[in-house]
Amino acid sequence: MEAELKEMLNDLDSLKQSLPDPSNLASSVLKLQSRVEHLTKLAKSAPVRRTKVQDMSAEVVDSNPYSRLMALQRMGIVDNYERIRDFSVAIVGIGGVGSVAAEMLTRCGIGRLLLYDYDKVELANMNRLFFRPEQVGMTKTDAASQTLSDINPDVVLESFTLNITTVQGFETFMSSLRNKSFRPNKEGSGVDLVLSCVDNYEARMAVNQACNELNQTWMESGVSEDAVSGHIQLLIPGETACFACAPPLVVASGVDERTLKREGVCAASLPTTMGVVAGLLVQNTLKLLLQFGQVSPYLGYNSLKDFFPTMEMRPNPQCSNAACLERQKEYLLVKPARDAAIIAKMEAEALSVPEGPLHTDNEWNISVVDDSVPERTDATSSGDIYCYMTFRCNNAIHTTKTRIDGKKFQAIRLVEPANNFHISHVIG
Repeated sequence: MEAELKEMLNDLDSLKQSLPDPSNLASSVLKLQSRVEHLTKLAKSAPVRRTKVQDMSAEVVDSNPYSRLMALQRMGIVDNYERIRDFSVAIVGIGGVGSVAAEMLTRCGIGRLLLYDYDKVELANMNRLFFRPEQVGMTKTDAASQTLSDINPDVVLESFTLNITTVQGFETFMSSLRNKSFRPNKEGSGVDLVLSCVDNYEARMAVNQACNELNQTWMESGVSEDAVSGHIQLLIPGETACFACAPPLVVASGVDERTLKREGVCAASLPTTMGVVAGLLVQNTLKLLLQFGQVSPYLGYNSLKDFFPTMEMRPNPQCSNAACLERQKEYLLVKPARDAAIIAKMEAEALSVPEGPLHTDNEWNISVVDDSVPERTDATSSGDIYCYMTFRCNNAIHTTKTRIDGKKFQAIRLVEPANNFHISHVIG
């Protein structure tokens, strides 16, 4: 579109210079007319961006982009889904997992997204789920911002084309996380959650260091080099293990991971595995932010066996990260009060549950009487209890009567829904 407009400007200049010559004037007019028609076709084929939505609505209409999300609130899954607009999420690494996670959060209506990456889009990235061929050569942050703003213009997007493992990049990363312009009254840092979607240990350690220093909750994710497994992990400074508490075996053995890369050899990449890991990452992000369900402390994924292992990872008291040790001390100081508050909340919720049966009636007409309460009998009763059974056999109805010791009989009545037989008891 930009190139076409520049050519039109050049044609206009040519038209001005050829005004005295009528033959040149007609040729220039026809050329301009052709350009305008071409630009009109381009404008019609361009994607139409919707206008911004001021408030989320639960109204069920085709023109409401949030109706299916707000249904979670109507169904009782989430108390207040519209709160998602208050949250800021930082995504470090806009690759196979990070770009898809960014798209999912954008479609969910997250309030603000911060995107970090230093790489450019290449044709080798086209096996992923997000980038398009016409974006080759653009920085991943610019390409992501372009696509995400078209998907949902309500989301505030901030992109940073930088390498967080450099001194300057790390300082900019820290400064952007501290920025509270989106929510000035927010406690702690300026973001609610950091998602690490990088593919190397050095970058993960940079995210780990920043989050430990800022006391920032974050989630780490990764996909194996053979592209058939992956994982996500929740890291809360002081409460759970940080990334330095239990380093990978390769790093713990003293091998520099950069020496493992060979010329002409690259890691495998499957969009299916990356899509699954990104989905697990965003699902747990939503559960953490909107406070529903149970957030997994660690969740693995093995696509070969469809195996999803989970585990808890406690902090290492001898961690090599000084900021992690400081957060552990702070957590131990507040832990007793937090545990007491959790117990009090559970007790209050237990008291609020009404006593009695969960269902007062049921489609099977089954009723149960507490056997701890003695069976009351009429004073004129003989004390004998009879059980009458009526059943259908060969299209004939049969009735039997059996006397039962009243002391041992429990008052239970059962009616079979198909009415093939009927069991009752009487006190005679």
